[in-house]
Amino acid sequence: MTYSAVNTIWVLLGAALVFFMQAGFSMCEAGFTRAKNTGNILMKNLMDFCIGTPCFWLFGFGAMFGLGTGLFGWIDPLIMGDYSHILPAGVPLWAYAIFQTVFCATSATIVSGAMAERTRFSAYCIYSAAISLIIYPISGHWIWGGGWLAQMGFHDFAGSTAVHMVGGVCALIGAAILGPRIGKYGKDGKPRAILGHNLTFAALGVFILWFCWFGFNGASTVGMDTDELIVRAGRVFFNTNLTAAVACCTTLIFTWLRYKKPDVSMTYNAALAGLVGITAGCDAVDAVGAAIMGVIFGIVIVLSVEFFDKVAKIDDPVGAISVHGVCGALGSILVGVFADGASTEAGVLYGGGFHLLGVQTLGVVTVAAYVAVVITVVFVVIKHTIGLRADAADELAGLDVSEHGLLTAYAGFAMMPDTFVDDALPVELPEAVPAEAPVQEAAVDAAKKPAPAAPGGHKLTKVEILCRESRLEALKAAMMQLGITGMTVSHVLGCGAQKGRQEYYRGVPVEATLLPKVQVEIVVSKVPVRDVIETAKRVLFTGHIGDGKIFVYDVENAVKVRTGEEGYDALQDVE
Repeated sequence: MTYSAVNTIWVLLGAALVFFMQAGFSMCEAGFTRAKNTGNILMKNLMDFCIGTPCFWLFGFGAMFGLGTGLFGWIDPLIMGDYSHILPAGVPLWAYAIFQTVFCATSATIVSGAMAERTRFSAYCIYSAAISLIIYPISGHWIWGGGWLAQMGFHDFAGSTAVHMVGGVCALIGAAILGPRIGKYGKDGKPRAILGHNLTFAALGVFILWFCWFGFNGASTVGMDTDELIVRAGRVFFNTNLTAAVACCTTLIFTWLRYKKPDVSMTYNAALAGLVGITAGCDAVDAVGAAIMGVIFGIVIVLSVEFFDKVAKIDDPVGAISVHGVCGALGSILVGVFADGASTEAGVLYGGGFHLLGVQTLGVVTVAAYVAVVITVVFVVIKHTIGLRADAADELAGLDVSEHGLLTAYAGFAMMPDTFVDDALPVELPEAVPAEAPVQEAAVDAAKKPAPAAPGGHKLTKVEILCRESRLEALKAAMMQLGITGMTVSHVLGCGAQKGRQEYYRGVPVEATLLPKVQVEIVVSKVPVRDVIETAKRVLFTGHIGDGKIFVYDVENAVKVRTGEEGYDALQDVE
């Protein structure tokens, strides 16, 4: 066999990009879940690749690509057989083997997100191995290994069904058997929003996945040494990008209309939905078809996430079932509608009749049924042996500490809110109290009643201000300008009578009973209390619910530890 350097490099580059998708999945799943499970998520995404690699080498590759029957390849441990019948032109066996290995690992890692935050790590390792050993390779043989679906003309260019729907169906069955996370549903059955802890991680993960998808889909041409392959690769790249972008725009508009605000996490999910959906037909549809499919995926992803969350009550923290399962299946079926005849027979809209649509539908249904049956058996066996779900106490504490002894995945990091000074809202300080005005008199005027004087004869008053995090810097600057030399700032959670404004996370109302606030504590004596209050009111006022509260207390005494000074003297910053 004569090898092609161009084709081999193209396949190896694609393998490297698809491998790096593991980083994208890690970031997405960690970002959309809670901080107490971050280490567990990252460990799972590492191990499904590390477990899947030897499993696919020992058994999966032969079962998928061996010359056996229409249902199964052959058993070929260590990949020792002859695979010349399946190898792309000019690509050596081991280059093609690693290319297929990373696809297998992608299918296995999809399951992690839907079953996050409540699955035993040992159980995860076992069912991840099962996916790589038997589930993915056998259905993959039907589609890519010359099996019965391939013989019928089923078209799945890069894996909407073979990779993504297989992982999505496993995720669906696993999440259904596991049950929802503790606290996900109230006694009335309504879902509660459990917010992901780091949207930055999630966004980074989506961008990594989008970037790597050019290798996932583009390198599936498995060659670049002919004009035909070069043209096909260009089409694949363009359609892949276009569908994802249109899906994002569609979800942006749809959630804006549906929730009155554009949903951030749902729009990021739409990017993945578009990428998954176009994967089957990225070489078979034109740009117009790719754009229309993007619109469809952008709407379907929202409705699907809501369905599983609110109707089916299957808890999927990251939307993996909807992104990979639903959009993977739908994308494969839509090939039968939008295929223009360039690389497969034409679809319904291009005069090809309903034959391809029927084949695509049959392939999706049969693969989904096979995967559902086998993975159900795997999950039930695990559940009744070592156990599938973590104990309730471990789930509440977080799987980081219970499964891995990791107290926190963020040691050494402090989570600080974003603050700023708004120059558009100038601070109007009150007129200064005349120097001859007694300090105690000014304080009594603000507090409206006298209080016992601290040592030294001066009254001490504590002003406690609860405000928005975004106004902290403006408040701090105003207080310093007023003459305040010391304050204590705490980040707190709380609510007023309104319980916050109704918001939505992934289509589910957020119970905003505790909102992040800043608590600023100031003890004054020389500076008039009324000046502090009026200045704070001017700085914090927006006219909207949540501007904050100001509380005023009498202070019995203050003691400076370093010097032993008390009362008024303890508050003065004088050597």
